[in-house]
Amino acid sequence: MAKKLTKGETKIFGVCSGIANYLDTDPTIMRILFIVAVFGFGMGILAYIVMAVVMPDK
Repeated sequence: MAKKLTKGETKIFGVCSGIANYLDTDPTIMRILFIVAVFGFGMGILAYIVMAVVMPDK
């Protein structure tokens, strides 16, 4: 059965935990990567909002 990218347990919208579940990693690592993307590259907020709208719920 193929994996599906869906939202996970919600902290805010469940985007980071959904990606972490899909990649079999810890959700905390994904949250840290998004924080680095926000402060380092400036595109993290836009990417998070787009994924929150596009990703289906479980």
